[in-house]
Amino acid sequence: MSNCKIKAPFFEIGPKSYLYGDEILELAKAADEASEKYDVDIIFTCPIVDIRRVKENTKRIHVFAPHMDPLYPGRGLADILPESLVAAGAEGVMLNHCEKPLDRETLEKTMRRADEVGLTTIVCADSLKDAREIAALNADIIVAEPSELIGLGVSVGPEYVEAATKAVKDVAPKTLVLTAAGIAGGKDVYNTIKAGADATGSSSGVAKAKDRPAMIDEMISALRKAWDERKKKK
Repeated sequence: MSNCKIKAPFFEIGPKSYLYGDEILELAKAADEASEKYDVDIIFTCPIVDIRRVKENTKRIHVFAPHMDPLYPGRGLADILPESLVAAGAEGVMLNHCEKPLDRETLEKTMRRADEVGLTTIVCADSLKDAREIAALNADIIVAEPSELIGLGVSVGPEYVEAATKAVKDVAPKTLVLTAAGIAGGKDVYNTIKAGADATGSSSGVAKAKDRPAMIDEMISALRKAWDERKKKK
């Protein structure tokens, strides 16, 4: 497990390939402003070609790569070298997303390489069984989201949030749990955090919004409110 600097509550924004070029930088700057405004850590899972530019033009967001390969410096044309991500300014890497799945052996190797170069790992699990198994590998953060709901605008219910959080924490109490899939607005964010998640996130809900900065502000505001209300009840 690397030196994870992310603190709950946090939020992950992953524009995937919905956006590119200057729109990525504009989105990152909006996330940076919301992170400062609400004192919330935001992971910005950035297209690899934009990592350096986003890092150099933001102050608070945590810039993550969307994938990497478990290779070492040397041969490996077109593969993603872990050291190159660090050199570009990445702080972490997302692994095993349903759009870029890894077999378990490759996932373990890639997580070890991330640890070697000091990248925080955020690893996706599309079932409770996967979440438990990945927790045993000492991921820094686990994204627990049913892959069939991704991009549909239908969020997971509180029962899944509670079950996923418990599945991970029973195995690895220090691992952070992000529960997402179908997060389309502030209400979804609020309900997910109130149900017990350390974090949530959105891709299409942000990238396809008519006013992206306003949607980011709505979501981060809802996260802050839900977390603060949760803490008052304890």
